[in-house]
Amino acid sequence: MARIALIEEKDHPELAELIGEIRAGRRGALINVYKLLLHAPPLAAIWLDFVSTAPYKTQLDGRLREIVIIRVAHLNRTTYVFKQHVPQLSAPEGLTDDECNALADWRKAKTFSARERAALSYTDAMTRDIAVPDDVFEALRPHFSERQIVELSVLIGLYNMHTRVFTALGIDPEPHHR
Repeated sequence: MARIALIEEKDHPELAELIGEIRAGRRGALINVYKLLLHAPPLAAIWLDFVSTAPYKTQLDGRLREIVIIRVAHLNRTTYVFKQHVPQLSAPEGLTDDECNALADWRKAKTFSARERAALSYTDAMTRDIAVPDDVFEALRPHFSERQIVELSVLIGLYNMHTRVFTALGIDPEPHHR
């Protein structure tokens, strides 16, 4: 259960413009993360901008993006992120439910490419250890441009921030998600 009360749109007409922007950027929905963040409207606005840019306005393909996000959710034990992405965002990018579940222990899975494995190893290092060993970083180079490495790093950092905030605030998954 959320540790902070959810902001209800009907109770805050002063937030109508920002809520409209959030709905436009979130496929029409005012999801729980924004209902919490609206306690601090400037943070809700910058969060929306960041989450609309870092995952989607990059050279990273959608499948890789979802793999990284779901792996961070597994590592940080954040059900909210997993349920937001699986299957509604992961399936359109070609990830099966089995692959999403396999991301909990991806090294045993056979379905991930060398490129995806390099990104997963990097995700694990950034999330678990923060300091990334040279060999893990160098393993990215055959698969990613320098721009893509920056984009990947920001994506991993963004979802580490997400999962930590969501866990600390005890955010509840939306009732319509499985």
